[in-house]
Amino acid sequence: MSGRALALALALALAMSGCVVRYVMGPRLTGTCDGACDHYARCKGGVDKAVARACRAECPDVFGDKESLMAFESLSCEHTIDYVEGPARRPPGSPPPTGDQARQ
Repeated sequence: MSGRALALALALALAMSGCVVRYVMGPRLTGTCDGACDHYARCKGGVDKAVARACRAECPDVFGDKESLMAFESLSCEHTIDYVEGPARRPPGSPPPTGDQARQ
């Protein structure tokens, strides 16, 4: 095996082992509002500062204990966004829909 092929095989093996470790260990669950809001932000691909502040402000009213926060942090990104934004896709801190928007 050439040096180049060996390096490629080694890189592939390391990448695969990293995926396996993440799969076996799962996401890091903090059980905190910071962790829950960070999870939401990662799922969205980032959020602006106002949404991040609103998430942290609203979080204690939504989650009552560490276990519920950890359950939220373990949701898939699709389910995380659905839970936080609801069917209207309204991020934290957004005003409630009015008029025609509320009827949709």
